[in-house]
Amino acid sequence: MIDGCQMRFLVTGGAGFIGSHLCDYLIDEGHTVDVLDDLSTGSMENVAQLERNDRFRCTVGSVDDDEVVDALVREADVVVHLAAAVGVKLVVDSPVRAIETNVHCTEVVLAHADSHGRPVLIASTSEVYGKSNALPFREDGDLQMGATDKSRWAYACSKAIDEFLAMAYWRERGLPVTVVRLFNTVGPRQTGSYGMVVPTLVGQALAGEPLTVYGDGRQMRCFCHVADVVQALAGLIYDERARGNVFNVGATAEISMLDLARRIIAATGSSSEICLTTYADAYGEGFEDMYRRIPDITKVHALIGWSPTRSLEDVIRDVVAYHRSVNPAPEIPALG
Repeated sequence: MIDGCQMRFLVTGGAGFIGSHLCDYLIDEGHTVDVLDDLSTGSMENVAQLERNDRFRCTVGSVDDDEVVDALVREADVVVHLAAAVGVKLVVDSPVRAIETNVHCTEVVLAHADSHGRPVLIASTSEVYGKSNALPFREDGDLQMGATDKSRWAYACSKAIDEFLAMAYWRERGLPVTVVRLFNTVGPRQTGSYGMVVPTLVGQALAGEPLTVYGDGRQMRCFCHVADVVQALAGLIYDERARGNVFNVGATAEISMLDLARRIIAATGSSSEICLTTYADAYGEGFEDMYRRIPDITKVHALIGWSPTRSLEDVIRDVVAYHRSVNPAPEIPALG
């Protein structure tokens, strides 16, 4: 909270996975929260616990609706723009939707925030680093995109445009903007419907199905608990020194996809096997991926003292517990 002041937040995409957790946090801090979400990937179930709170309001609608966005931004003290096309599967299957959603909706939010002089936090992604091998990724590092005929990179490019536009508003018009590049955020309420790996593997393990791992399984990722990510977002929202800057937010401990699958099998007590499948089978010919993606979080730590506090074991445990709570059907017998 800024100097103990209660504020009104507008969170676009607030009924989504990360957005709903941020709303929980802001409400607990004593703030008022307006959510704008078209429920294309979010769900009212994610914010059901807040519906009776008189400091929470959810508007079902699109961020490309100028009239709605203008009214909500006018009432807000701070805007947090999380609404975006999410997940590799969605981006590969619907690249037009991904590009238009990401770019146009960010244009709308920034234009109205500028009109009313409201500070904005824009959620970006580690995908903007593309095929770069300059690890760990630094915010001032070069970006390396793939060819334009590979839809895999459409999402990365659209989010990079969002960042360029946000920084342009900061430099040219003095709009207080902060950009956060998120690295593989995981936790309760995340769905595997759009290609998110941890909830997908957990769901398969609990159902006794083979765990699908793409490629050779040696690709490395870092997974950060959503509760840690929300702490970083809140810290950056509250700190005026963050404005005009880009920050990486994510965990730095790497794990291969094969080892991740093995840990999930162990955590669930599943008898499932691991099934390697090609990227072509999953996403079509020509799909490209990167083997490693690690953030340098020196910048965010130096500014607000943030670093992740929860381990991968915590992440897996909480995702498993969530899946069991929403899918209480009998599971397969445990190993042994």
